[in-house]
Parts: sequence; structure tokens; C-alpha cells
Amino acid sequence: MEAINNLHVFYHGRKVGQMALYKGRLAAFQYEKSWLGEGFSISPFSLPLKEDVFMPKIQPFDGIFGVFADSLPDGWGRLLVDRVLARNRLDPYEVGPLDRLAIVGDSGMGSLTYEPVHEFGTKEPGMDLDEMARECSAVLQSAETKNLDELFRLGGSSGGARPKSLMRVNGEEWIIKFPSTQDGKEIGKQEYDYSLCAKKCGIQMTETRLFSSRVCAGYFGTKRFDRLPQADGQMKRVHMVSVSGLLETSHRMPNLDYDVLMKLTLELTKDFAEIEKLFRLMCFNVFAHNRDDHSKNFTYLYEETECRWVLSPAYDLTHSYSLGGEHATTVHGNGKDPGRKDVLGVARAIGMDGKKASAIASDIEQCVREELKAYLET
Repeated sequence: MEAINNLHVFYHGRKVGQMALYKGRLAAFQYEKSWLGEGFSISPFSLPLKEDVFMPKIQPFDGIFGVFADSLPDGWGRLLVDRVLARNRLDPYEVGPLDRLAIVGDSGMGSLTYEPVHEFGTKEPGMDLDEMARECSAVLQSAETKNLDELFRLGGSSGGARPKSLMRVNGEEWIIKFPSTQDGKEIGKQEYDYSLCAKKCGIQMTETRLFSSRVCAGYFGTKRFDRLPQADGQMKRVHMVSVSGLLETSHRMPNLDYDVLMKLTLELTKDFAEIEKLFRLMCFNVFAHNRDDHSKNFTYLYEETECRWVLSPAYDLTHSYSLGGEHATTVHGNGKDPGRKDVLGVARAIGMDGKKASAIASDIEQCVREELKAYLET
């Protein structure tokens, strides 16, 4: 595989700009002139719509900007890519981020695509969900699997720690998850129950489903929010960037607070309706014990027709822990045992109406207590 030194970035077939490797480590970026006249900033704080040449830092994304790092597979997806590289006699540690973006090509999350493309010939043997779960377990345990091609094709561009498959269901794009080595057998049912409770709490989510299994209660699936079906049957890609990508900070470093997240949301969206959406999500995370609320679990979508940013639907909601058992994102400075006082402190700091915030918090706390009692007592 020939190393990539220059990479072209596209959005719906329109050229956004180009990355070029500087001193073998930093991927400088410059917008295309035509994009400057008709496009939008793909990452408002790091890459404003200017004619400049933008230079990233080496950390935390190995010399590329965060918005491009969002296109790269993380966790499970990166493991699959590394396995495929090794099978093709390539050292994963010598494959840089531009090469990895070339492997992603047009298969990444969000709207951005990359050229030239590195392609690996893969077979499509076809597996059902139970077979995929068994093969995922084999990969995680470093056992031999005969279906690496299929797993790579279906999940090689995905993020997150849990094994997953990106699949088309009834003409629409879905993400279906499988248990990791740390998960219980019924993790799918748990995340599905959490999604139903979140919706009852007024939290926006895409459609979720529990896909059937012969060996467990089912596999959790969620419809993708970065793909929208069109009248002609095609899928429109939606531009997205995580808080991690926007702020150029690793989600593996718990350095975010909901106070900061609220200010970021207001600055980016200019809309207090988005603040209320985030407040509901924060309350749910606190009362439902979802402590893995790191900076890659909050994302913004760009609505091109309206020229505005909005919070994405919520995702990755389940009973969880982060480093030290605390919240990855602290709540008004408290990560260990945040409660009602702390969430209302966040509301007060951003200027929400106190009575409304208190009513929302009470409703969500009661709903969580009633709907998720079995999970919160274990």
C-alpha cells in the first residue's frame, strides 16, 4: 500500500479542500476556492471559512484535525482495520491517519468522503446476527475467525468500543450492536429499554429496535442520524462533528463539564431549544447512571438548507461507568455523585428558566425511577 501524502476532501461530490502532509506528521488543510464561495465551515472553531492554510497539532488526533478524526473508525472499527492490515502484511503502527482516511474513503460516518481510496478486496459470505455476534466475540478474544472480510465490510468504519454492524434494513441505514467482552449477555435488551425510557423523557432519538436472536433477548439497533432517505430511494449524508472533534480534545481524557457543553451548544446553535434538549439529556444521564458521557457521545449536525447547527439525536444511552466510576463529563463540577442540585446549577449558569428546569428534572427523575428500576438496583 503506497503511503498517502495528499488527500482530497469531498461533500456530496463537491470538493471541500485538500490535506497535505507536512514534515511527515502534520496534515495541513486548505479549503477549495469554490467551497469558500458556496460552502460552509466544516468545523467552525478550528477551520473557519477562510483562505488560510490550517495546521493541526500532533495531539490528540495524530496530526489531523478533529473533524477528520471523526471520520475514522474508533475502538471496534479500528481493531477490524488493524486486523485487515496485518492480514495484508502491513504494520498497523506504520499506517498514518491520511492512509486510514483513504481506507475509509466514502464509508465513514457523516458526510465527508476522501480520495484517493485504498481498497481491500473483501468477500461477502453473509451471516445472520447470531453468527456475527459469535465472530465478533472471536475477534475480541483474538481467536481465529474465517469471516473477517464480512465483519470489516459491515463494521470497519464504525466507532465506539462495542462491536457493531452498519446495515441496511428495509431500505434504511441502521447500526446494530453486539456484546463486548465486558458486557452481559442481555446488554442489547438493556440499551433498548434505556432508549424507550429516554424517549418517554422527551429526549430526541432515532428509531430503535431489538433485533431477534436465538441465544439472547436480542441485539440493539438504532437508525442512523447521519443518513437520511430521499424520495428517489437514495441516502443523503448529513455533516456531523462531535464535541471531541470541535474542541480538538480526546474523548479518552475526561476534561469536559456540562457547563462548558451548554456554552458550546449556545455558541454554535444560537438556539435555546437546543439548550433544553441538552439539559434533558444531561438529566437522563445523571438519573439513569449513564456515566460514559464523554466528548464523542455528543454530536452536532449541520442543516445545510437552513444554514444552522443542531444537536444530533441522543445515542449510546445505557447503564455505564467511566474512569474511576465517575461521569466522563462533570455536572457543575461534580463527577462523583451529581444529583438534582448539580443539574439545576448547570441550568442556572446557562440562563434557563428555573421553574421549567426544575419541572423537567423532576419529570425525568421520576420516569427513570419507574422505567429503569431493575437496572438501577443491580
